[in-house]
Amino acid sequence: MSKQDKKVLLMYPPGPLYQRGEDRCKSNIEASSASSTRSCNDLGYAAAVLRKAGYEPRIRDYQTAAYDQAHGLSDIYSYQPDLIMISVVDASIVDDLAFIQKIKDRFQDSPSVDGHTPLKKAVHKAPVIVLKGVMFFNAPDCLFKQFDFSAADYLIGGEVDQSIAHIANHAFGRLDSAKSIPGILYKDADGVFYKTFFTSSHVNLDDVPFPARDLMDLSLYTRPDTGEPMATIQTSRGCYGTCSLCRTPKIAGVKVIFRKPENVFAEIEECYHVYGIKAFFFRADTFTSNEQWIHKLCDLIIASNLAGKISFAANSRVKPLQKATLQRMKDAGCFVIAFSYDSGSDETLLKIRKGAETTDNLRAANWARQVGLPVYGFLVVGYPWETKTLLAQTRKHVFKLNPDYLEIHIALPYWGTQLQVLHSQSGTLEDYVVNQPVFMDNFESSITGVRNITIDQLRNYRKYTLLAFYLRPKYLYTRLAPTIKNPRATLSYIRYGWKLISNLLRGQ
Repeated sequence: MSKQDKKVLLMYPPGPLYQRGEDRCKSNIEASSASSTRSCNDLGYAAAVLRKAGYEPRIRDYQTAAYDQAHGLSDIYSYQPDLIMISVVDASIVDDLAFIQKIKDRFQDSPSVDGHTPLKKAVHKAPVIVLKGVMFFNAPDCLFKQFDFSAADYLIGGEVDQSIAHIANHAFGRLDSAKSIPGILYKDADGVFYKTFFTSSHVNLDDVPFPARDLMDLSLYTRPDTGEPMATIQTSRGCYGTCSLCRTPKIAGVKVIFRKPENVFAEIEECYHVYGIKAFFFRADTFTSNEQWIHKLCDLIIASNLAGKISFAANSRVKPLQKATLQRMKDAGCFVIAFSYDSGSDETLLKIRKGAETTDNLRAANWARQVGLPVYGFLVVGYPWETKTLLAQTRKHVFKLNPDYLEIHIALPYWGTQLQVLHSQSGTLEDYVVNQPVFMDNFESSITGVRNITIDQLRNYRKYTLLAFYLRPKYLYTRLAPTIKNPRATLSYIRYGWKLISNLLRGQ
């Protein structure tokens, strides 16, 4: 069988909605106040690389398409892939592993007419199973004592575009040894997983092919306020920050590697002209840190025939930041910027090594307001040292910042972060092996609380702060009044508002 005959399925499994393509934080979309699922770029990059290597890839985002497991299993069995790569997350790893075992079992026997009772042995060999997730980055040995990964053959903890084609070649006998593949674990004949080498990415991002969007269901990924299709474009990898709650620097590196602005703009043009996409999310942990880079990208957009036709959103640190940068982004079509404020306490910002103070938060918010750029603000509560006094400072800070959209996360101590060490030392982590936050996310954290504040009190703090923020009459009027002439936008705001309130009242 030639390389071209090998079929590869790249997928998000059925289940709750998570940002499975993210390294830093795989958020629970259903519990979020105003987030929407971003496009499955990790699958898109893998497909592009595999296609270039001569394989036949297919992409399925079962979670966002709302497939149940039965539908997903039937689809997989009909396709008969030779290899399946599944993007997994910490919070749903048990369910993901159970689904993977069902895939293996499905291929052991062929289905009967009614789809339930096996009649005879299947003629199709079970596919090679590859799991991709941040939890596998230099994974501790005790992880394999907690979870049964026997249904998997390879585990990817590094960048998928650097490993997936090599894994396929190794699985199908075209690469003698897996030891040279970066950022993975492979299973030998004895059934034991062995690590290769884990280092941060230092590739030339301009050499990485654009995600294979022709294989994605692009209608699944939309701009939250308008409902129009929205593409995610990764502009850089790495972060120079030392924030104690983040694992990006360890995984992607402390050196920020930018794509050339011309390369990013070429991807924008492809999305617009080939796929009809006019809205974008620029994914980067340090999008505004390089002033010259971002001005060059904005200049390319403004000087092109796409000026005034596209819109984009981006994340940003509050420092370093220039007002002129925000103005240039606004001129180029930016419709919202997300700031990770993290806390309203200078004591906390210092302890988490944020590299910014509350005055920096306020200055960034004021600059965005002055240039007419809406703000999505993120804060975190549940640090080990936090007190009710510090929580009160953060709540007060929220209303001073007055962002257009707000999300409050409960601190989630990911394995390998300084926050995990601090919570472990303080005895405020649930009793999980390696403190891996199983079934946990930023709304249902793995911490038991902090000092004299219980986890239930933290959840109530989040609930009532968000309700107090979003249900202000002035806020409601400010959000809805500009959309009166755009019924689609009005309905989007109402839909997300209803989701927010219902989630909070249910305790999510």
